[in-house]
Amino acid sequence: MTETSDPESGFLEQLGQRVRTMRALRGMSRKVLAKVSGISERYIAQLESGKGNVSIVLLRRVSNAMGAHLEDLIPTADPAPDWPVIRDLLRKATPSQIAQAKDLLAGHGASAHRASFSGIALIGLRGAGKSTLGKILAKKLGWNFVELNKEIEAQNGLSVAEIIALYGQEGFRRMEQTALNQLLARKELMVLATGGGIVSEPLTFDLILSSFYTIWLKAEPEEHMGRVRKQGDLRPMADDRSAMLELRNILVSREPLYARASAIVDTAGLSVDAAAARLIDTVRPVLQNEARSFGLRSVAV
Repeated sequence: MTETSDPESGFLEQLGQRVRTMRALRGMSRKVLAKVSGISERYIAQLESGKGNVSIVLLRRVSNAMGAHLEDLIPTADPAPDWPVIRDLLRKATPSQIAQAKDLLAGHGASAHRASFSGIALIGLRGAGKSTLGKILAKKLGWNFVELNKEIEAQNGLSVAEIIALYGQEGFRRMEQTALNQLLARKELMVLATGGGIVSEPLTFDLILSSFYTIWLKAEPEEHMGRVRKQGDLRPMADDRSAMLELRNILVSREPLYARASAIVDTAGLSVDAAAARLIDTVRPVLQNEARSFGLRSVAV
């Protein structure tokens, strides 16, 4: 490999890594991505391994020659005219400045931390026990238990699978955010079980983190797969011989995002009763603190 080819090889390798990570965040196997995109599985494998089409490198050379960013050459739907300025300011901003800007854009005000407390949100892969443990916790607290995916289905009159088939991942994520905003508008305390891939949508996940005390229900990959198989649901990895490998890749890609939760409850090797007891122990001090901060009725757990 020559010295001049190193930067381009590195670029293709980084691009491949980003494609792999994004695919795993979306919970898609290569087979599913190939089917949805209309691109061969073989080419996707080449792209992910850092051997993407040379035209990608040529486009990068053009942007570099003009002193532009690669994304500036990619057409988007009516970008904001000030976006290049905002993007460059963000690249130079300190973490504190970014946090203030995010709060301001979200309508919270520069110094706001959280406008209200909406309850407990459970995140994690399918098979983590979000529904089973969430129902137990909600009954213990006397709160409503809500599954976000079921809310999406009820509001749109379609199953999640049908929504994705008709409107794609982007359409589903829009409906997910709408359903979450409508839930929050009720101003009711709840235990919310989210879909495993909600962390792949930054704005929606940030809304979860800012509105709920969020708990990552964590287990070993083999336990996730075993529980999902018992449910008879391998979506979106059905008919994929490498389902276990794909699940591990999804978990690795999502772990840094799941880790943003306020707490982690590891259910590995635990019975349902033991896992529920651990979850209740985790939320007990939180609810006492929230009762003081927001004037909520004290809940005995």
